[in-house]
Amino acid sequence: QVQLEESGGGLVQAGGSLRLSCAASGSTDSLMTMAWYRQAPGKQRDLVALITRGGGTNYSDSVKGRFTISRDNAKNTVYLQMNNLNSQDTAIYYCYAAILRVGVRWGQGTQVSVFS
Repeated sequence: QVQLEESGGGLVQAGGSLRLSCAASGSTDSLMTMAWYRQAPGKQRDLVALITRGGGTNYSDSVKGRFTISRDNAKNTVYLQMNNLNSQDTAIYYCYAAILRVGVRWGQGTQVSVFS
């Protein structure tokens, strides 16, 4: 069983930065793609960024050039560096992991709130 625990959310002024972390515990030998999703109030959960086990990345158009996803396979941790935040980035951010022969797991979510 794999568990995901996010940290790093909070309240930040527009233009500021936050770094989210997601640590996987349990049977992590088969962690494959990891990703960050977000869900704003009244909206669906959308992909923000993903990173493959080999380090390939993909970003939503709304965060390209501002957010950077990275991972440390030795620590079973994925990060999301968020710069130049704006009010549209306010959402609950969820960590996602695809696990070979198991399926997918989600974290509990961490709130990011950006104020002007």
